[in-house]
Amino acid sequence: MLVAVDWHKDGWDISAALEELSLLAQTASLEVVGSMSQSLRHPHQAHYVGSGKLEELAALKEELSYSVVLVNDELSPSQLRNMEKELDVRVLDRTALILDIFAQHARTSEGRLQVELAQLEYRLPRLTRMWTHLSRQGVGGAGLRGPGETQLEVDRRESRRRITWIKEQLSEVHRHRQLYREQRQRQRMPVIALVGYTNAGKSTLLNRLADSDVIARDELFATLDPTTRRVDLPGSQTILMTDTVGFINNLPTQLVAAFRATLEEVLEATLLVHVLDVTHPNAFQQAQTVHSIIEDLGADDLPMITALNKVDRLGDDVSPEQLRENMGLSEHYVPISAHKGVGIDLLTDRIAGMLSEQGAFVDLQVLVPYTETQLVDLFHRRGHVDDAIYREDGTLISGRIPKNLAAHFEPYKTTSSIGESL
Repeated sequence: MLVAVDWHKDGWDISAALEELSLLAQTASLEVVGSMSQSLRHPHQAHYVGSGKLEELAALKEELSYSVVLVNDELSPSQLRNMEKELDVRVLDRTALILDIFAQHARTSEGRLQVELAQLEYRLPRLTRMWTHLSRQGVGGAGLRGPGETQLEVDRRESRRRITWIKEQLSEVHRHRQLYREQRQRQRMPVIALVGYTNAGKSTLLNRLADSDVIARDELFATLDPTTRRVDLPGSQTILMTDTVGFINNLPTQLVAAFRATLEEVLEATLLVHVLDVTHPNAFQQAQTVHSIIEDLGADDLPMITALNKVDRLGDDVSPEQLRENMGLSEHYVPISAHKGVGIDLLTDRIAGMLSEQGAFVDLQVLVPYTETQLVDLFHRRGHVDDAIYREDGTLISGRIPKNLAAHFEPYKTTSSIGESL
């Protein structure tokens, strides 16, 4: 049974939100028997929906024979506990459902560790509800705890220990991934990151461009682990193209944190290709979600091409060039069909052109004050640092930066040499 509160927090129509929740349920192998929504200024503090709606939901239990309730928002521990008590069925919020799907789809050891970390951090504040069947003893005496609370503390301690161990393992993975990135940078091979809403067609596009066999299914979150393939562009240029995990509206913060090492592939990219399902009724909202997550990751300064995918579903009588012209779009938008191969040459030409523009570097020496640490990070991510030292008045960096980013550093240009500072 699907349940949602319409409180206009993200611009999504409530019917579209319920449709996406239904797709998530199907991906988790659940059968949807019904749905219910309620317009509120904000979800009810105690049990998400209002008391009357909760009674109505309980009354439908016998008629629809539902055994699980899926809620479209993340519930607080008390909301979760209260709803399960009133309905006497299992209640899963949106975050728990997405985490469950990720757990099903994780293939590599890194992916499984990332998902387990996200699940443990989500469940830790909600462990209390798992031990309500245990009795209490010694109530009223300071420092006296019953067996339920003792078991709960043991469980919490074990969860925290496991979280610490997983973070140590992922830190080692991050270190190896960083070494691999540095090796790629030394080879001067451009890296293109495919980003987009889940099920937009990123894996299909990678398969088309690289003639590879990455898993590409018509379902949400078919790809979790980053996959990198070599792709040949016009002019005999070779690039590395990385397929990343698909985004979704209200992507759980635990997942963003757990997949940080994976998502850093986006930060290290030379160029982003945003794959957008142009035929989806909520394409605009999906694009906003992708841009919001990219901004949260700190990758919004990267150049981007938007590949408007699945144009074959719009009819065969309009070419990609005509479609772009009819929609009044700039050359940064390329209509394609990854499945049929339509517009692929146009896309690779545009990628090659933008890489050529990005390839123009200028030599630069700057003294960046410590109040502008984001510029130091930008220089390291997008440029080539020859030397960097930390002085009392800031970070002195010597190296090369893409010409289109030089203006950011203009106020901090200096003739002071690294040798003088040493």
